[in-house]
Amino acid sequence: MNTCAPTAVTTDAVSVDFLQAFGDAWNRHDIEALMAAMTDDCQFHAVAGPDLLGKSFIGRDAVRAGFELAWQTFPDAAWLEPEHFVSGERGVTESTFAGSKIDGTRIEARMVDIFTFRDGKIAVKNAFRKDRPPVVTAAKA
Repeated sequence: MNTCAPTAVTTDAVSVDFLQAFGDAWNRHDIEALMAAMTDDCQFHAVAGPDLLGKSFIGRDAVRAGFELAWQTFPDAAWLEPEHFVSGERGVTESTFAGSKIDGTRIEARMVDIFTFRDGKIAVKNAFRKDRPPVVTAAKA
């Protein structure tokens, strides 16, 4: 007879609707809504950076700064045509990232965010994007 009781994992279920609302907040550039979806000890691993995971932002203040950096780098940043799935404490959003830097360089590429959830919030957001050359846009008349 097994005398050890199973350890209960307490998580509030995260849904596809939760991920859609998170994506909508990105497109509104709504930092407060984004941070409300993150755990207190959250992590964000950006698409680029010097480390194996790109650049990692650890903790609420660093994650907030990392999220805001996306909009500073790409003021018109948008995540388009999202598709989401959730399986237990993990989830994925696949979308098309589109944004222009201040110098006019435009990026359009498919990307994914891989999420780890805890207690109904995002504990880890790990972002990956196709390494596509900048998109050539027509010159303004």
